[in-house]
Amino acid sequence: MKVRLITLLSNTTSVQGIESRVQYQIRNLVIESEIRLAEKRYMAMQMNQFKDENLSRLGFGAMRLPLKENKEIDEAQVKEMVDYAMSHGVNYFDTAYPYHDGKSEIVMGKILSAYPRDSYYLATKYPGHQVANSYNPEEIFEEQLKKCGVEYFDFYLLHNVYENSIGVYTDKRWGIMDYFVKQKELGRIKYLGFSSHARPDCLEEFLKYADGRMDFCQIQLNYLDWTLQDGKEKYELLEKYNVPVWVMESVRGGRLANLSKEETEKLLAHRPNESTAAWSLRWLMGLPNVKMILSGMSDTEQMKDNVKTFSEGDPLSEEERAFLLELAEGMKGALPCTACRYCTKGCPMGLDIPRLISGYNDIRFSPGLTVAMQLDALPDDKLPSACIGCGACSRICPQKIDIPAAMKDFTAILTKLPKWADICRQRAAAAKALHKD
Repeated sequence: MKVRLITLLSNTTSVQGIESRVQYQIRNLVIESEIRLAEKRYMAMQMNQFKDENLSRLGFGAMRLPLKENKEIDEAQVKEMVDYAMSHGVNYFDTAYPYHDGKSEIVMGKILSAYPRDSYYLATKYPGHQVANSYNPEEIFEEQLKKCGVEYFDFYLLHNVYENSIGVYTDKRWGIMDYFVKQKELGRIKYLGFSSHARPDCLEEFLKYADGRMDFCQIQLNYLDWTLQDGKEKYELLEKYNVPVWVMESVRGGRLANLSKEETEKLLAHRPNESTAAWSLRWLMGLPNVKMILSGMSDTEQMKDNVKTFSEGDPLSEEERAFLLELAEGMKGALPCTACRYCTKGCPMGLDIPRLISGYNDIRFSPGLTVAMQLDALPDDKLPSACIGCGACSRICPQKIDIPAAMKDFTAILTKLPKWADICRQRAAAAKALHKD
């Protein structure tokens, strides 16, 4: 079409022909301009409006940055990733005080300093979830500003408000909430929120305490945890309180990007050119109250794949969403507990068996600290190790689950995981060493 127009124009010699030629040229330029604009719109990073901010729908989580052989952060590759992100419309960067032994904040602040301060959004977190003898929000906050080389944080979070840390965040001795509300009033924090791995009841307890002072909440959410970690209930709870949702663990620490061959083939049959990680991200796109989807990317290729997902195509169809949730049920291999609670009535130890089975199903799929941290909030006589194996629960269970065997296996798994208190001590030591440097 374009070649035919050019040939026609070149053979035009009359005045009328010249006028037509100019008109054709103008029309041709308009068409080409519209095509370029359409291509730009098609390849543009998806954005979400949050209050007065225009946030990229994809955020760069700095918890799993690429490492060199000596286990230090590979700053050159992080710079490459940040540059690629910025040049493709990603404008949100999320770090935290303890990430990479306290060095994540330093590296991200250093690399982002090459860009105008108003061209990106920087988020970090206060570590009130860590086990400590005392908490000093002012000391940590001032240190974080210095480490990141900024005068304010766009987004600031209370890190992991959950069963074992809610008491810290609400304790008047430390004044954590009051301090950060004040920093927001002073303009040193633009938006104040919190992250949480808590169960729904604990999450709601904190929302009531916060009483509208939280601008957003960051939760673990993906198509697997929609049911495995009560994600649906948490999402709906935050909707009820009019709190926008930020998503962490969008691909479950990479687990949903590395499915089995059989699971991968099922996805490819529906979308041959889509990565497994993209399925999880597109599933999240279909949730209206999700305003930020973080991905803890560890190399440039992951960055490129995620940017591609958020720069072209649409969320999953309803049929695809249903298919993915069905796939997730098969992936879990979970014990079929319906939380009917018949088992709890005859338990001589008074164990919350449905809750423990829920944790067991979660940790069997992907061993991690989230479940272990939640169990830390329970007294020793309410842990799976307290099961005496009497079998009263199994005899009454409608699903015929061998509950004592599950509790024994659960205990064995937990003994192999590091203790949260030990991790906190290591982090405190790392922070102290960083001060010396």
